[in-house]
Amino acid sequence: MSGPPVTIGCAVVLSPGAAGPPDSGMITTIPHGIVTASGMPLAVVGSLCQMVNSVSGAPYPLSIGSLGASTLVTIQDQALVRVGDRIPSGSGILTVIGPPAAPFVTDGGAP
Repeated sequence: MSGPPVTIGCAVVLSPGAAGPPDSGMITTIPHGIVTASGMPLAVVGSLCQMVNSVSGAPYPLSIGSLGASTLVTIQDQALVRVGDRIPSGSGILTVIGPPAAPFVTDGGAP
């Protein structure tokens, strides 16, 4: 799915979650700061999300998987993460909700 790039604070949902029901979270760490949009670093595969277990409420970190992100745009050989991407990560599929870092930029590449 093509869409605008995301940054720190972007909402994500993991389904199924660590205990079964979907877990929610947000992107908290991006491994580089080379490419920015509106002054914020763009998320790539390998960025970290802080997730919350929907059953116990316990927080846990989750690294964004390497498949399902952009095949057209890479930053230091890491695929760009965009709104709408569905990326296999951890125990399920991580869906990137938003908001976008720069709604005026769209990556039209396939996942």
